[in-house]
Amino acid sequence: MQNQLISVLIPFKNTELYVSECIQSVIDQTETVWELIAVDDGSTDDSFQIVEQFAKTDKRISVFKNPKQGLIHALQFAYAKSSGGLITRMDSDDIMSVEKFKIMKSELLKYGDGYLATGLVKYFSKSGINSGYFQYEQWLNSLTLTGSNFTEIYKECTIPSPCWMVSRTDFEVSNGFNSSLYPEDYDLAFRFYKSGLKCIPSNDLLHYWRDYGTRTSRTDSKYSHDALLDIKVHYFLEIELNTSKTLILWGAGHKGKRIAKTLIEKNIAFDWICDNPKKIGKHIYDKELYPFEYLKQVNSPQSIITVANKLAQKEIIAHLKSWQLKPMKDYFFFC
Repeated sequence: MQNQLISVLIPFKNTELYVSECIQSVIDQTETVWELIAVDDGSTDDSFQIVEQFAKTDKRISVFKNPKQGLIHALQFAYAKSSGGLITRMDSDDIMSVEKFKIMKSELLKYGDGYLATGLVKYFSKSGINSGYFQYEQWLNSLTLTGSNFTEIYKECTIPSPCWMVSRTDFEVSNGFNSSLYPEDYDLAFRFYKSGLKCIPSNDLLHYWRDYGTRTSRTDSKYSHDALLDIKVHYFLEIELNTSKTLILWGAGHKGKRIAKTLIEKNIAFDWICDNPKKIGKHIYDKELYPFEYLKQVNSPQSIITVANKLAQKEIIAHLKSWQLKPMKDYFFFC
């Protein structure tokens, strides 16, 4: 790779309390060959002025106003202004470890094109981290340790938005940021997955994720559970759906109903099963719900599973394996 400049893209909006610490963590990197492109997405506080001061003292830093509106447009604009052969993103309220760029760059140069560098992440907060975020952190890091992130991509976003690095060539192949779908980080993870990139295993803690009450992922409806589910369905139908198999939907809770409604709207045939005796034999959206045993009579099923109970999931996996069905081919867990 001839162009080893790292382009770090930072969209920001009203993060005056945190953006200085974020940018300082970039400046403190042991790897010094980088450019920072920061784009203000309509801040009403002093965020822009703070970043502008950094840009005045470090020629590697550039700051712009978003000519349009919205996070995706800010990312697109930042990318258009970048010139590095290596692309990464940073969130303006987070902090990176001092060797993040060095480690990720080294891994990409070692593995070459077709690979995505990631790293372990850790949440931090003045008020403490709730159990849900802690469990997500542990689950995400367990995948990163083995580079198996994409094996569970239909459960949650398995590529942390501010902790990846990829060659410009692979970013272009993945058509990165070229979408209006939110959450944009989950959409990008699916684009990396769809383009066939492989995750490089990592046991290095490279990113510190700040949690606070007004964080965008907590307050913006674009990052709701329903928005996450819609992205999963979108990419399942685009990448995975095998029309030679019988599509089976497991579960009739909120997720199951939302998926069923989408499939019906798109005229995609499916059978629906659940374990709730009050729903079995009933009709929802004019679709009859069958018991789990119904699956035994389906010769070639492809299943979307929305059952969230962990014990039930283990039992389901055991049954599916006994029938020689393969994960990420014959069945997909959506939770």
